[in-house]
Amino acid sequence: MKHSLNLPNRITLGRLVLAIVFVALLSQYTHRTPETWKLDAAWILFVIAATTDFLDGYIARKYGLITPLGRVLDPLVDKVLVCGAFVLFAGSGFVDEHGRNVTEVQAWMAVVIVVRELLVTGLRGFNESMGKDFGASIHGKLKMWMQSVAVPVILFVIARENSGSLLGMGGWIKAVLAWATVIVTALSMVQYLVRSRYILEESAPA
Repeated sequence: MKHSLNLPNRITLGRLVLAIVFVALLSQYTHRTPETWKLDAAWILFVIAATTDFLDGYIARKYGLITPLGRVLDPLVDKVLVCGAFVLFAGSGFVDEHGRNVTEVQAWMAVVIVVRELLVTGLRGFNESMGKDFGASIHGKLKMWMQSVAVPVILFVIARENSGSLLGMGGWIKAVLAWATVIVTALSMVQYLVRSRYILEESAPA
């Protein structure tokens, strides 16, 4: 266990703390009585957490510090950050006085994102239990990159709309990011299913 708590894993644990604080802070936001500082603090926390995600992965690969703990913990933290953000985006905290969700994230979009993460986690566990490598593909990395851009930008845009410093384009920016994220997420889910198909067929009883 002592060996497992190397530098990349300690960074990941720190990122888990940031993710918990991020979700807790965002869950306290109510758009009907907006406190813009919460949005600003949330997007800053998310950017820091996303940056350390790339950092711990780089260090682990460069210095051969990949461990079983890190392989489990790293994607778990990603799920806390991303799923937490999109579930809250689709929730009542971001509904204005007219009943409109200001994030442009609909409930079904959050469901797609959560289902994708749960499905891929299950497929990864199954494939690796069969001795097959199931690391992140280019589609999975693109999905994470898209989500890492969408969440803080949506928060930043809403914060600027609250202060009246962003007019006109805010709704389009949020809508494009929300739709692009859910499309890329869905496509990455399909790609992981295709990767797993042959292993699932091999393991099926004759």
